[in-house]
Amino acid sequence: MIDWLKRSTFEKDADPQIELNGVPTSIVLRRHATAKRMTLRLAPDGSEVRITLPRWARTDEAVAFANARHEWLTTQHAKIPQRQILGPDSEIFYRGETRRVDWEEAAPRQPVLAGNTIRLGGALAGLETRLKRWMEREALALFEIDMVDYTANASLSPVPVALSRAQKRWGSCSEKSRIRLNWRLVQAPDFVRRSVVAHEVAHLIHFDHSPAFYALLGAIYEDDLKTADRWLKEKGRTLYTSFG
Repeated sequence: MIDWLKRSTFEKDADPQIELNGVPTSIVLRRHATAKRMTLRLAPDGSEVRITLPRWARTDEAVAFANARHEWLTTQHAKIPQRQILGPDSEIFYRGETRRVDWEEAAPRQPVLAGNTIRLGGALAGLETRLKRWMEREALALFEIDMVDYTANASLSPVPVALSRAQKRWGSCSEKSRIRLNWRLVQAPDFVRRSVVAHEVAHLIHFDHSPAFYALLGAIYEDDLKTADRWLKEKGRTLYTSFG
């Protein structure tokens, strides 16, 4: 079992943090039974530095490891778009287009897409939660349509789709023929979202990244894969700025 070790599990006098661009940032350790060395990455939203390390490694060694890579971490941290607080007249992305949040307390609580706005009512305090739940429902509906398209292209029957809230992965395919897709892809342009669905459908036949896998993916996906991959690499982090 792999456990994320937060500060509460460290020594009582320890408070592992590192300052990135003036922001105190937690250092979170994951001890892995098979790890032979330490590896480091920054959380997609910049909220923490994550270090995977062998079980025998000491906490102070991990903190020193993070500090030795301070310059790289600050550079990556500076690239992360700042999280916005959603409220009336905020702008969010839906299917690659900017939509304005049109809120009136007396309006129906259920969000409705109306042109370039998303209209909803209800208490202001729950606005972000209602918007997020609506986006998740929209994502699932779109994923299911995409699934039908690509499984048909691959001469397969559709498989169950579940939403993922992963911080890094856009999609995953289990050997039990179940696909999980990151709901935040509903904010991306359609061709980007659909490329991820096509990718996971191809894994239903080839559970690897072999030449046969990429040949199938290229055959079932209708757009340019390199363009979609480039969009996710360059702009994927922006999908984490509107919702917590």
